[in-house]
Amino acid sequence: MDKDHPKLQENALELSESVVLGIAGTAPAFSLAATTSVLIAAVGGYSLASLFYCGLVMFGVTLAFLHLNRSHTSAGASYSWVGHVFHPVLGFFSGWSLLVASAVFMVSGTIPAATATLTLVSPEHINDPVIVASVAAGWLLFVSVIVVKGIKLSSYFQILLTGIEVSLLVIIILGAFWMYSSHPILPFSWSQLSITSLSLHNFATGALTTLFFFWGWDVTVNLSEETRNAADNPGRGAVGALSIVMLLFTSFIIVIQYAFTNEEIQEAGTNILFVLANKIFPHPWSYIAVIAVMLSTIGTLETSILQFTRTMFAKGRDGILHPRYARLHKQWKTPWCATAVITLTGVILLAVSAFLPSINKVIEISVQAIGFQIAFYYGLTCFACGWHFRWIACKNLRDFLLLLCWPIFSGCFMTFIFISCAFIFDPITIALGIGGIAIGAVPLLISKGRAQ
Repeated sequence: MDKDHPKLQENALELSESVVLGIAGTAPAFSLAATTSVLIAAVGGYSLASLFYCGLVMFGVTLAFLHLNRSHTSAGASYSWVGHVFHPVLGFFSGWSLLVASAVFMVSGTIPAATATLTLVSPEHINDPVIVASVAAGWLLFVSVIVVKGIKLSSYFQILLTGIEVSLLVIIILGAFWMYSSHPILPFSWSQLSITSLSLHNFATGALTTLFFFWGWDVTVNLSEETRNAADNPGRGAVGALSIVMLLFTSFIIVIQYAFTNEEIQEAGTNILFVLANKIFPHPWSYIAVIAVMLSTIGTLETSILQFTRTMFAKGRDGILHPRYARLHKQWKTPWCATAVITLTGVILLAVSAFLPSINKVIEISVQAIGFQIAFYYGLTCFACGWHFRWIACKNLRDFLLLLCWPIFSGCFMTFIFISCAFIFDPITIALGIGGIAIGAVPLLISKGRAQ
């Protein structure tokens, strides 16, 4: 292999593996457990419509990733495309936003995995920040070893985790439907999907929550250089993954409103999945919900590390970050140096969280801060798609809708979310969200100085 042009393991992943990794990236069980009560508290009976239409917006983002990947296949994904279409500096910050979001997720992703683990083996310690952070660090180190030992091992591990997680989630949804469909508290009606029922305020409030619901499917495109039929399969995997999680999310919202009042949902909070399973299945079978959340968080932890390392690898390969981050393990063809960076960063953040008084507050702030970074790089990617294909899109109506209108609309929506976050969240969250993006100027200036 040419040391100046390191290559990841080519043709390692099939389309089906890409779909599984995309599903894992969205963390269905964790997303539902963490954000369902928040969504329903914000918009109440409009939750289904909010989730459904925000999902359609997210499909516009997916289309942008799909078409740009066909035009230019790169492990850097958004970083590479935005830099190519607009300017390398803008591309750098697009990729930097993903790096920051992934790093922050090392806390909001590993802590729920730790608390779920302790719920199963040592429930008396789930409110001890030091023990929770220690278990979370253990999961982080374990998953990092899996990732660095090769993309195929990562894929097999993910198929096992996600297969069990989705199966358990489907069992819970079907169980709730069977038990409550004959006497639902809030029966399903097609009018719940009426867009006229959503005010601008309701739509905006729900959008801030649903953005975290759907984030993560784009890992398929960061793995494009390691996927068979690299130009097409990663984008198809993203579309397939988003379609499946859309079905899971909307089905869960329907059955949760079958079984609970809005007040009961708020009381359950982040335990909503376990509370639902507890009403359907006898003890200890209700613990399948805890297992599903644990596997979900571990799975999405892996995809976050994969996204981080592939983006850093691409930046190192291009020289926009230090070339050390493009170094690959001789046997496993994985960016081991980039993996070490995200692992060490996660351990440090977890160590800091161990000394904070409230675990729930740590998760809340980190999830909200991530919203800034997601909206930023998703929005830039959508605009890059519209601009890059602006002339091709004018040739026929289909291309006009799929290459230009839908992605541009989704990009405008992401910009709206970014601005809305700046007015809604507290100063600490805003500082972490926007400051996390702005601090990228430091490594950018360092790399420019190194190049001169």
